[in-house]
Amino acid sequence: MPQQHHVLIIDDDEINNFIAAKLISKIPPLAKVTTCLNGELGINFLNDCLNQQANLPDIIFLDINMPVTDGWDFLDKYEKMILPFLNKTIIINIITSSVFANDVLKSKSYSFVNKFISKPLDIEKTRELLSH
Repeated sequence: MPQQHHVLIIDDDEINNFIAAKLISKIPPLAKVTTCLNGELGINFLNDCLNQQANLPDIIFLDINMPVTDGWDFLDKYEKMILPFLNKTIIINIITSSVFANDVLKSKSYSFVNKFISKPLDIEKTRELLSH
């Protein structure tokens, strides 16, 4: 039986979070989904997982344009805290409405970013992202 994924969705749009969680729930194996409405809450969630020795997410779906802490700031903070994660690989996928070539290029400057995907998510894109 395949192991259950833990997916962290960081997006300020609650409707997008709901849709992504629904898409994820349609793809076996069933996944645990956690959502955060900005990058700061995402970093806090990861820190809480580390402090409580709880299960870190396997995959992060990250939006770029958010209030408080945007996706780029999240990636910069994540990069500084990556050392505790060395025993676990977390796959980060940027899921955004941005179509700017410089955003795609900037995402490639982070070695731990897997893919840059344009919204909206659909079942095929989601299946592909969960298959890694």
